[in-house]
Amino acid sequence: MNQAQSTSSCAAFQLRRLSRQLIRQLGLLDAACGSQPLSPVQAHTLIELGETCYSIKQLAEILNIDKSNASRAVSQLVDKGFAKSQSNPRDNRSLLVQITPKGKKQLIKLNEQQNQLFTEIMAQLPQQHVTELETSLARYNKAVMQAKSQQGYCIRPIEARDNPQIADVIRQVSAEYGLTADKGYGVADKTLDSLAEVYQANNAHYWVIEFDGAILGGAGIAPLEGQQGVCELQKMYFLPQVRGKGFAKRLALLGLDFASEQGYDSCYLETTANLIEAIKLYESLGFIHLDAPLGETGHDACEIAMLLQLPTSEPICMPQHSIQS
Repeated sequence: MNQAQSTSSCAAFQLRRLSRQLIRQLGLLDAACGSQPLSPVQAHTLIELGETCYSIKQLAEILNIDKSNASRAVSQLVDKGFAKSQSNPRDNRSLLVQITPKGKKQLIKLNEQQNQLFTEIMAQLPQQHVTELETSLARYNKAVMQAKSQQGYCIRPIEARDNPQIADVIRQVSAEYGLTADKGYGVADKTLDSLAEVYQANNAHYWVIEFDGAILGGAGIAPLEGQQGVCELQKMYFLPQVRGKGFAKRLALLGLDFASEQGYDSCYLETTANLIEAIKLYESLGFIHLDAPLGETGHDACEIAMLLQLPTSEPICMPQHSIQS
């Protein structure tokens, strides 16, 4: 296991531990939700029904639970008089569930209890920390959703057998954005059909995204020619079916970790104004815009040059406990 993998494993362990502690402290493993006659699943279901009526399938999707659990929670709420079901006018094969007047009163009590709990929690923190916590939890929640959307995909080092597919990906995406070979973009590189061989050096690497044997995207890191101590984030292209799942950020972070491990001082990239989403990603990662290009990339049509200073200090890993779940 290399340094980056060891650091990632340590961070994953710590995040799991903190998540477990948070779930326990908030009582999400209890049979009842505080002093209310509701289990945590029933409480979440009631909250959603307080917004509008849903089918069992819709509730299962919103709550991220299987349909049988959603059906059980609804049945229990109906038995308590907090919800009722009726025929779905749009689909006679399913029922719509809605909250009852009794359920609305119970929802008010639930919200009062939870608002009081979180008000007392926030009272332990200065406003700056509350704001930071909101931002961090939003990022954490987004990362969880992206990780789930990436299940089934494989990110791995490029192999010679991938050359035709990744070259085709780059050509397809370049054509989609009007990045034609005659204008000096990366699609014109003579090495485009042999990327596996290009990234064989110890200080270079290229990753591909594979799904059911098909290559759907990739990105690489290699030394920036003519610039000592600087690497370049290269050939980052994705087909439409993997966009919006967080792969661009994941591969960029993977590349930056690799670059730091290899001892590079900074990471450089060139792009074009057509790639609006990519520019926003680079900026969110800390890349700054340069007034002039660096090195000798040969991509004179890329009018936007960006640079990121890489960390030099090694992250500290807390000791792991023997008990894991």
